[in-house]
Amino acid sequence: MTPGPAASAQRRLPVRDDLVGLEPYGAPQLDVPVLLNVNENPYAPSEQVVADIAGAVADAARGLNRYPDREFLALRADLAAYLAVESGVHPAVEQVWAANGSNEIMLHLLQAFGGPGRTALSFAPTYSMYPEYARDTSTRWVVGRRAEDFTLDLADVRAHIDEHAPSVVLLASPNNPTGTALPAAEVEAVLAATDEVPGGCVVVVDEAYGEFRRAGTPSALEFLADHPNLVVSRTMSKAFGLAGARVGYLVADPAVVDALRVVRLPYHLSAVTQAVARAALAHADELMAQVGGLRAERDATVGWLRDRGLTVADSDANFVLFGRFADRHAVWQGLLDRGVLIRETGPEGWLRVSIGTPEEMTAFRDALVEVAGL
Repeated sequence: MTPGPAASAQRRLPVRDDLVGLEPYGAPQLDVPVLLNVNENPYAPSEQVVADIAGAVADAARGLNRYPDREFLALRADLAAYLAVESGVHPAVEQVWAANGSNEIMLHLLQAFGGPGRTALSFAPTYSMYPEYARDTSTRWVVGRRAEDFTLDLADVRAHIDEHAPSVVLLASPNNPTGTALPAAEVEAVLAATDEVPGGCVVVVDEAYGEFRRAGTPSALEFLADHPNLVVSRTMSKAFGLAGARVGYLVADPAVVDALRVVRLPYHLSAVTQAVARAALAHADELMAQVGGLRAERDATVGWLRDRGLTVADSDANFVLFGRFADRHAVWQGLLDRGVLIRETGPEGWLRVSIGTPEEMTAFRDALVEVAGL
């Protein structure tokens, strides 16, 4: 097979060997009526929120001849205040860090604590970008396996930690693509195991979907006070419905944040981004109002799928992993042919659907009945 022009061009460039021939990450972006594939919040900000964001951006625009506040202390204070209400944990401003989406948050962490000669560890199935963060920072990537019910096998976790002595452990809770959250005991067990790693180990609990967790499911924020090697990351993309704003953040010991300040690019968070995020946080109650409805729609979707004989992972997120199909691609394509786009991801035989509006979920159910004969 003759290489395409892009591959031929790469041969004439000093591209890193481990990047040659790779395709960039990206979920399908197709123009169909029902988009349920990338875990977005289906509800756009209200006109009042839009107006306030626009006003804040206009104010920021008047000073765009100057660099933004590189420490973005006002935004960090607003995020700390929001978490105090949402989780009951009261982080100090010095414990909060933000970046252009949780993707950049993870990259900062691997730049600071990963790198050549170091190892990042996670347990599959989990977020498909984790190995790419490791690759991009020349960090060795090691992945174990979760149990059949997608919980952590703590004996296997400890064995991997003992064998590989990772400098970073990445755990998503709720997990993507499964939606399963980590019980408190599992988080504490991982933290205890990493206490013995020579040279230290940072445990990152990625709570991108944390606001959607079911009642009684704890946030790892509750363990921060006793574990200076713990990092909890969040995003404004999901519950806040601000995927287009690209704002992620974390909470950790101030020493962790200081390490990130070393590796971040200067002025990495623009004045416009800071203005958008702060304006949205001022409307946190309104923006969070849709979360309860999405939780209820998720639980109803789980029940509906199980009633039709499908296997469904317990979900604390705004999406549901379901299966198992002998030919999942045929099911995915059949839904797409009917104007419904979901995600073909996760273990073989499974599919993932984001939770949309009631009308979108009706369209999904109707299409799935036709395609799968439920």
